Amino acid sequence: MHFDVTMAIGSFLVAIVVGLTGMGGGALMTPMLVTFFGVPPLAAVSSDLAASAIMKPVGSFVHLRRGTVNLKLVGWLCVGSVPSAFLGVLILKYVLGDGEETQHFIEKAMGVALLIAAGGLIVRMWQAIRDKTENRTEAERVTAEPGSPASEPTPELKIRPIPTILTGVVGGVIVGITSVGSGSLIIVALLALYPMLKANQLVGTDLLQAVPLVAAAALGHILFGDFQLSVTAALLVGSIPGVYIGARISSRAPGQLIRRALAVVLLASALKMFGVPTVVLAWTLLALIVVAVLSWALLRGRNKDTETVDSGV
Repeated sequence: MHFDVTMAIGSFLVAIVVGLTGMGGGALMTPMLVTFFGVPPLAAVSSDLAASAIMKPVGSFVHLRRGTVNLKLVGWLCVGSVPSAFLGVLILKYVLGDGEETQHFIEKAMGVALLIAAGGLIVRMWQAIRDKTENRTEAERVTAEPGSPASEPTPELKIRPIPTILTGVVGGVIVGITSVGSGSLIIVALLALYPMLKANQLVGTDLLQAVPLVAAAALGHILFGDFQLSVTAALLVGSIPGVYIGARISSRAPGQLIRRALAVVLLASALKMFGVPTVVLAWTLLALIVVAVLSWALLRGRNKDTETVDSGV
């Protein structure tokens, strides 16, 4: 078994983002394996899910200890996601097959999922901006102050069973086929369904619900996919310490800056899955960064003007 140190380092960096934001596992790890290490798409999905099945509990355990998990919400999500994740693997195996066309389909499916994930992150950032204009910054939504444990219990939510189960079903099928979605897609759906969830509770709940979801998908891929032990081992060596570090940071403070950077990375990964040339990709990302910086400057100036008016200056 050949152990790739570079792959382990890459998984360590990705895992920090996963623990910090609850997003980016399959959305970053699988494209990294395909793009930078030349791993076949199906093998990348199978090996990443097997590694995630071990990595996810590490981050979720930190949030569980700090009280930033809504267990009722986790339960309803799993009702839909666990069986549908296994179903997604069976669709991949027996409906699509395992030939070159399937590898091509997985790449395109990953591209679509990544675009949706990037769009979802933009929606989250828009909501954060809206909260700020309403004098409800994300810092005020965090359960605990930096350096201290959670000081408030998870709020009692009015669970919406049918939409929550359907979210789990859709997310589970997508995860089973592409390994993308256990964090990046489902966390966006949770934000839409339960906007009252605080930032670190959103991350903690999503990380815990992903544990049985990813386990079901991983089991399916070990049985029917293209699981490669050497790839999984390298991912685990880097991801376990990375997700622990990220989760400890996330349980104390929000990761706004990381999420903004993640949106750009997700978009880049999606375009790469669609075969966009590197030069076009670089210019596209540069244009997006310029637009993002200008938007941030305009919003900051507007907020300062609002603060000046409110203070009567």
